[in-house]
Amino acid sequence: MTEIRVPAMSLVVLVGVSGSGKSTFARRHFKPTQIISSDYCRGLVADDENDQAATPEAFDLLHHIVGVRLRRGLLTVVDATNVQWKAREALVALAKSHDVLCDAIVLDVPEEVAVARNAVRPDRDFGAHVIRRQRSDLRKSLSKISRDGFRRVHVLRGDEIDDAVIAYERAWTDKTDLTGPFDIIGDVHGCASELETLLATLGYQDGVHPAGRTAVFVGDLVDRGPDSPGVLRRVMGMVERGAALCVSGNHEQKLVRALNGRKVRVAHGLETSLEQFAREDDAFTSRAKAFMDGLISHYVLDGGRLVVAHAGLKEAYHGRASGRVRSFALYGDTTGETDEYGLPVRYPWAEQYRGRAMVVYGHTPTTHAEWVNNTICLDTGAVFGGRLTALRYPEKELVSVPAERVWYEPARPLTSRGREPDVLDIGDVTGDRYVETSTGTIKIREENATAALEIMSRFAVDPRWLVYLPPTMAPPETSKKDGYLEHPDEAFAEFAAAGVTRVVCEEKHMGSRAIVVLARTPQDAQAKFGIEGTGTIFTRTGRPFFGDLQDEFVARLREAFAPLLEDSPWLVLDGELLPWSAKAGELIRSQYASVGAAAGAALPVAVTALEAAAGRGLDVGSILDHTRRREINAARFREAYARYCEPVSGVSGLRFAPFQILACAEGATAVTRPHDWHLDRLAGISHPLVTATRHTYVDLEKEDQRRAAVDWWTALTGDGGEGMVVKPVAHPGGRVQPGVKVRGPEYLRIIYGPDYLESLDELRKRFLGRKRSLALREHSLGIEALSRLAAGEPLHRVHEAVFSVLALECEPVDPRL
Repeated sequence: MTEIRVPAMSLVVLVGVSGSGKSTFARRHFKPTQIISSDYCRGLVADDENDQAATPEAFDLLHHIVGVRLRRGLLTVVDATNVQWKAREALVALAKSHDVLCDAIVLDVPEEVAVARNAVRPDRDFGAHVIRRQRSDLRKSLSKISRDGFRRVHVLRGDEIDDAVIAYERAWTDKTDLTGPFDIIGDVHGCASELETLLATLGYQDGVHPAGRTAVFVGDLVDRGPDSPGVLRRVMGMVERGAALCVSGNHEQKLVRALNGRKVRVAHGLETSLEQFAREDDAFTSRAKAFMDGLISHYVLDGGRLVVAHAGLKEAYHGRASGRVRSFALYGDTTGETDEYGLPVRYPWAEQYRGRAMVVYGHTPTTHAEWVNNTICLDTGAVFGGRLTALRYPEKELVSVPAERVWYEPARPLTSRGREPDVLDIGDVTGDRYVETSTGTIKIREENATAALEIMSRFAVDPRWLVYLPPTMAPPETSKKDGYLEHPDEAFAEFAAAGVTRVVCEEKHMGSRAIVVLARTPQDAQAKFGIEGTGTIFTRTGRPFFGDLQDEFVARLREAFAPLLEDSPWLVLDGELLPWSAKAGELIRSQYASVGAAAGAALPVAVTALEAAAGRGLDVGSILDHTRRREINAARFREAYARYCEPVSGVSGLRFAPFQILACAEGATAVTRPHDWHLDRLAGISHPLVTATRHTYVDLEKEDQRRAAVDWWTALTGDGGEGMVVKPVAHPGGRVQPGVKVRGPEYLRIIYGPDYLESLDELRKRFLGRKRSLALREHSLGIEALSRLAAGEPLHRVHEAVFSVLALECEPVDPRL
């Protein structure tokens, strides 16, 4: 048995004369979709696989198909003679242009065998002289094919062809099977003491984490700092024990060349490493050289969700292998120019990055680690007196320790990535945008962003307070029960099908959705939000609820939630401002009361007239019955909206009904805590301003609890309540709705009109898909904003997610859903 090992992502070029068995070999060892045959391409362009006049067009097609497959990262096998150097050269160049490795498999069979095989094939009517010429070209190629640019050339003869077995080699960069958790550590640059402090802070004990976490170093372990050999000892030991991974940095590469006696420019801290290595014995130096020389350009981890490279890596290069991939990973995307400090000018590749994988890198020192389009640079200038920073993955938590001193003066002053953390840039929100969240990438269309920009720039509260906007909420699947458009049974069935076993049914207050941000003191507000004041309250579109009364109402809210502010210097709360009429008075008067008044005036007169007509013997029975029903429906419509109208004077009469603590000093509690924790904490607030959110829990596996919850909802809506919201108690993950609103039949008159029950069959055809998709996307963005806020990320990072929620609200969706 002859084992042929080829890269799992590569181009395999079969080489052999016509009749050597290339097609048979390919069919035996590769999938049909992986094989691109010149004969097949010739047939596609000429309807005849033997039409030699079509060969140029056939190979144009072959190269195009191969290029598409390689761009998509698919193993591709070219079945053609390829006995001439020119043919092989074009394929090797194609592989290099897509940054994949290329292997050749040569089937070297005797000329007489190939001639005999072709003689029994009716479609091969060319003579033996063609085989002879191809055989001559192959013999000339065999002595120099290894210099054509192939990674390996596998030559098979005789029985080796039939006995061959294909095995696939994973790329050295492919560590997708390693899922972490990881602690990714930025540029150390010889700061051994700071590295030990950071490792201890992360929980490592003698280089090993007791919980099995793996450290990943982004390179540039050496140069500039006081103890590059000490850093290498620690990292090499961790890698040897399987407690760490390390990618190559440009400083390791240069140091290896210098230690090998190569001519290099001794600058940028290399001199310090050479002095330190001069004091080491030969055994350590040899070991360190072998370690640094063996470091690869990048790693792809956690199923492709994480990429670590020293200077970053654009998506097209992830998992690829070529000189330019390695160059990008080591040095970044440089322009070839230098700045006034003599340092390379780099293209801002991260600003254009839209990849699915998170890219973590270093190389370019900055004052603080900052997320840009799902990428983050961890080089925070430890050797220059800054900090040594690590990123905990998948938690996305930054951990850093300060430098003990300035060990090396930077060639240019350290700066941020070109902006202050609390400065917003219109470029962050204009055009088509892609926002990375924990559940995936969400696209924000330019036209929606433009509409949101108009609202936010003219009407919203100060963006430093605007840390969250609530998502829209979808109804359940339409009920088929008589007299119901929405019913709890559909909500329960939906969550049970998604694997949720326990839900909470919360009273849905008929008010105005309100987000409350509070600080214990003005100093706490300044520290967390970068703004003077003690809090704010705003609508679901970011507008302040009140004008002159805003500060007075916030003061009352701070008084009400003082018990929570004792435990946390700041809070973000989600709830409803009651009554509905406090903010919707004009809407009620113009849209609902006017309809109710008109119906109240017209329908009794119509009923009286029809009754008189019926008394005269006219056949108006059906229209009279219909008008009477409309009169009753109109009365119920007036009762429905009147329930939510209460007199309010100033802040007197206003109430706030909270149902979730979105975030606090503990973190993004909307993400980390189940709903029962929120409701229990909020139940402890006793203040006239605060209205409790009634709720009940349901074990979906127990039918009696489902029935009890339906009865609870029926009583709630029968007493004038809007309905309830059904939520999984614990966060289920995946594409499960965070909450489903189930509105009562009388409340739905406000939404669909007084007579909507007369048209239930038509309304049951309503399309919910877009609304449900919107609810999931907005929820993901809201959670992302809170997570970034809790992690202390810059204002523009938080604002990006918040703004995106408002932009999605501009999508055309039926507002009645």
